[in-house]
Amino acid sequence: MNFVKNETGNHPHLTRYAWLSIAAAVLTILLKMSAYLVTGSVGLLSDALESMVNLAAALVVLFTLNLIERPANERFTFGFSKAEYFSSGFEGGMILLAAGAIVMTAIPRLIKPVPLEQVGLGLLISVVATLINLGVALVLLRAGKRYNSITLEADARHLMTDVWTTVGVLVGLRWSG
Repeated sequence: MNFVKNETGNHPHLTRYAWLSIAAAVLTILLKMSAYLVTGSVGLLSDALESMVNLAAALVVLFTLNLIERPANERFTFGFSKAEYFSSGFEGGMILLAAGAIVMTAIPRLIKPVPLEQVGLGLLISVVATLINLGVALVLLRAGKRYNSITLEADARHLMTDVWTTVGVLVGLRWSG
């Protein structure tokens, strides 16, 4: 396996990081959907859709980390660690899917703009969600490097793209509001 072994010679149980990512995704979905409902901003709706993609990706991370912790067997004599490459590729694909969803959500609103409501409250809710994603991304990145897990690093980088896209949405809202 790719993982660094701990003192006992076993591979660390990394699924706790996947559960952290799942919890963060669920929480940020709730927060970002709340921000959308408060403001009516399609930018915040798009941001919430990206968090749904984060949840799907985190579930794949959980599956992958469970899979690669299995010992080698007769069929997979070198173990299951190569599954990490598929997981990190899936993360990249999910980012592209989210970008497409954001574009498709934004086009109708660009054609027919709608005034926003309670922008300040929506911004505050989104900032909280972004700080959660930032914190989790930093934890996952550190764990990915420590345990040599490209799955955790890919999930961390995915969450960081969400942080940056949310910052872009927030700047846009603040500028327009």
